[in-house]
Amino acid sequence: MNWRLWVYLQTTPLFWLTATVGAFLIADYLAQRARRHPLVNPVLISVALVALMLKATGTPYRTYFDGAQFVHFLLGPATVALGVPLYKNFALMRANVLPMAAALIVGALVAIVSSVGIAAMFGASREALISLAPKSVTAGVAMAVSEKLGGLPPLTAVLVILTGVIGAVIVTPLMNALRIRDYAARGFAAGLASHGIGTARAFAVDPVAGVFAGVAMGLNAVVTPALAPLILPLIVR
Repeated sequence: MNWRLWVYLQTTPLFWLTATVGAFLIADYLAQRARRHPLVNPVLISVALVALMLKATGTPYRTYFDGAQFVHFLLGPATVALGVPLYKNFALMRANVLPMAAALIVGALVAIVSSVGIAAMFGASREALISLAPKSVTAGVAMAVSEKLGGLPPLTAVLVILTGVIGAVIVTPLMNALRIRDYAARGFAAGLASHGIGTARAFAVDPVAGVFAGVAMGLNAVVTPALAPLILPLIVR
């Protein structure tokens, strides 16, 4: 009887939506208990919890996504909502237009060239190199860029998540080690290198850092798709 109930529940979209939200609430609680330590990243923990649940139950990803797609849909409104803190800090952003423009171009170039170049040195395949190029852009844009250039969108999605999680974990200790105290600069770097996950981490640290991270994430989603087709032919043979 219990098995029949489980078979029914795992095919119900609402169940996997609830499981996703529950996993994040658990992860966020653990992060709060750890006083938001960078290593206790709620996104990483919630992804691990959901993955373990899918593995333990033998649930196909498609079945899971049929329920989790409601969370996926909310990514759009959540991104638009970043406009509120941007508006409140518009004067500060306007005063930093030139530094942001320079950091955007240099950061986008370094993100593409460094990752693809290092992977090429280790003999990665052409498809893997292309899939790696847009790793610092938000997932939807990165997968579209990868597919258009001949990469593997599923691999790109995994690399985007890994990039975001790693960036969110190391950004605070790295900035402290470099003695960078300006939260605008810290946030811009986090959003540029680690897209939405880095932006979420920046907001958890400081509101100004979060604002500049959101700006960097949005601008990089425009710049990287324009630069990648120009740079990749010079690196990928």
